[in-house]
Amino acid sequence: MTSDIPDEYTQVTARVHADPELCYAVASDIASYPRWADGVATAEVLTEDEHGRVLAAKFAAEAVGRQAEYTLDYDHTAAPAMIRWTQRSGDITRRLDGSYRFRSTGESGPGGEPVTEVTYELAIDLALPLPGFVKRRVETKIVRAALDGFRAEVARRI
Repeated sequence: MTSDIPDEYTQVTARVHADPELCYAVASDIASYPRWADGVATAEVLTEDEHGRVLAAKFAAEAVGRQAEYTLDYDHTAAPAMIRWTQRSGDITRRLDGSYRFRSTGESGPGGEPVTEVTYELAIDLALPLPGFVKRRVETKIVRAALDGFRAEVARRI
């Protein structure tokens, strides 16, 4: 199976014992990110749509040993199968684009709960000069930590 993820994105996929709707609800609850997303210190919702979905949010987070501030714009067009974001502005990042994708596997977990395949993808371009292999290592660490935190938050909400 070929991926529709561009090469510049780092991605990690995991199976979560919850339905895609709950997974989407966790990912789209931007205000809760400081509680479960590793390194996110603050998440301020700037605008929402008529359904209460976040359209823009400002963050402060730990990044490569520094505090980074950035603003993301969110796209819910494919909800609840996906939430996508693009960076509007950032102090040490020029790009911080990504998405969560949710696909039901049609399987059931040990307790009969649905199983969802969750893919987290991220593309980062730092304003700081870093060798390519270091940048890729930072991206991989971020996506793995984000997916681990996401899985724990989904389990907490069940």
